[in-house]
Amino acid sequence: MLETIRIGGLELRFLQTKDETAGSLDAFEMTVQPNARMPIAHYHDNWDETVYALSHTTTWRVDGQDVVLKPGQSIFIKRGIAHSFRNDTQEAASCLCILTPGVLGPGYFREVAALVAGGAPDPQKMKDIMCATDLCRSHNRRLYIPPR
Repeated sequence: MLETIRIGGLELRFLQTKDETAGSLDAFEMTVQPNARMPIAHYHDNWDETVYALSHTTTWRVDGQDVVLKPGQSIFIKRGIAHSFRNDTQEAASCLCILTPGVLGPGYFREVAALVAGGAPDPQKMKDIMCATDLCRSHNRRLYIPPR
């Protein structure tokens, strides 16, 4: 049985991990509950992300443009491109997310889930978790938040 990691209105189920694929990829199914979102646009310096919509509709903000992703459609998010996502509908939506190469694994998401489980997370602790990967610039440990 696959582990489900819950982070607010998001549920992740890893199908393949960086450890199982010798770093080739991370693959997980993500369910985005109605009105849930990834509130902070971010980018990855060291991996690309491909998202394939499985059910219902999500909206991805990629490089300043909204992209509506419906079942059977996919989007490729090249490393270095700022992105976020949301579910503006009243139905839970699911998608397959593939990160190449695999660098996060479920451990990162478990840490984030534990931090937000008690309510609003401590910003410094969230930054520390994100900076342990390349979700912030490693040379000065500053979290990148693109302009609106």
